Amino acid sequence: MYDILINPHSGKGKSLAALKTVETILTGKQIEYTVHRTAYPGHAQEIVRELNKKDDCKLIVMGGDGSFNEALNGIEDFSKITVGFIPCGTGNDYVKATNIPRDPAKALEFILKDDIGYTDFIQLDDRRALNTTGAGMDVDVLVKYGQMKAFHGKAKYYAALFYTVLHLRFHRMIIELDGKTEEKSIIITSICNGIYIGGGMPIGPLADVNDGLLDVVIIKETSKFKVYKLLFKFLKGKHLDNPDTEYVRCKEIKVTLLDDGKTQVDGEVYDNKVLHCKIVHNVLKTFK
Repeated sequence: MYDILINPHSGKGKSLAALKTVETILTGKQIEYTVHRTAYPGHAQEIVRELNKKDDCKLIVMGGDGSFNEALNGIEDFSKITVGFIPCGTGNDYVKATNIPRDPAKALEFILKDDIGYTDFIQLDDRRALNTTGAGMDVDVLVKYGQMKAFHGKAKYYAALFYTVLHLRFHRMIIELDGKTEEKSIIITSICNGIYIGGGMPIGPLADVNDGLLDVVIIKETSKFKVYKLLFKFLKGKHLDNPDTEYVRCKEIKVTLLDDGKTQVDGEVYDNKVLHCKIVHNVLKTFK
């Protein structure tokens, strides 16, 4: 018996088409399932919290990074739930760092093998992230993305990205890591479990969702000319060897934003100024 959690608006219709495919396969195999559709922001978290009261819940989450994040944040007893992901959102950045198939039918077959392993996630003070969290330019891009009326999908994201680069601002942050506390002027601080942001840009190209470590990428204040050059390297995942980039792996980090900027958790923008992050390893059971 599988419980299917789906955001019917995810991927602008892609999720409902994927659901038809999934239901056809499950019905043909005479496998029991129940579909739970989200109706408003935060609903997925509520649904998972209720499903988690079962002794053994096999949960299939259909959607994008936002749906995956809500599902993760709804879990209260990790010992009683196993999660499978079927990507049918707009960006699907998390699954790009895994061996989960992008095709819904193949992703379902991947789940039905019933091989169970673990995947890491990031625990913040009051929330969890499956893919990335951070502060700086990536959040400025998301804010601009939300304001833009023109363009759609990836085109809209890239338009927001290039606008943000042209109007680049630096952010003051306090970084607490490995017993050191430093205040820095920074373009972006990204704390990664996964590899990608923005629909496929490899901010943490060496990240591994099962290694028990956070990959932290910090790009320090530099000239705009250098930023333009760095952007092209960034789009290809070649930015880690740049002298203005700091790259560390750790289990815990605390970032405090000192200006009027915002923070992001799995692509959702928040007003909180502190990201106290710890990696959680071998706790979240997933189909592998």
